[in-house]
Amino acid sequence: MDEMDRNNQVRLVGVPAGRPAYSHSSRGIDFFSFPLCVQRLSGNSDTLNILLRREQLEALEVEERDKLCVVGEVRSFNSRRSTGARLVITVLARELNFCDEEDDNRVFLTGTLCKAPVLRSTPMGREICDLMLAVNRRYGRSDYLPCICWGLSAREAARWEVGTRLELEGRLQSRNYIKMTETGPVEKTAFEISAIRVGRIE
Repeated sequence: MDEMDRNNQVRLVGVPAGRPAYSHSSRGIDFFSFPLCVQRLSGNSDTLNILLRREQLEALEVEERDKLCVVGEVRSFNSRRSTGARLVITVLARELNFCDEEDDNRVFLTGTLCKAPVLRSTPMGREICDLMLAVNRRYGRSDYLPCICWGLSAREAARWEVGTRLELEGRLQSRNYIKMTETGPVEKTAFEISAIRVGRIE
């Protein structure tokens, strides 16, 4: 595993929540996507978008009843299909295998803080800090990944400056919310990495 691979690692175990559908083509490779449902310890679940190559799909017939382990990296891109740019978060699969394990959701990132942290409070009064992490990948590109941390970590993170190098361990989660538009309320889904541990790289 080289440095680029170590910068961005994710491991998920869950149940496919839909059939794979064609997503796009890049450099002559066809990509497909499907939703993976991963249970949390709380009993809630996250529905995460998995991206895989055509040859991976042909080698592994995904059925809704199968428990699947996905190892790969978290990717981001700006979609302009709707009004304005929208950051889309997916998991690019490097390995897919059937398994009998408990649901799992682990993300390890090394990157650079590319926006000023935003400290805020939840309606229940818990402190939370929003971070945007730029994680390098090959060919001079980067993924821009929204992250959050809580409590004491949130207060510490709020003091960090743009350009700070960070290491983060957490989970990729989905969150539904209502956005008000000119035509009325629209339900949206946001994706973010909720940090269990985050710290500066000196």
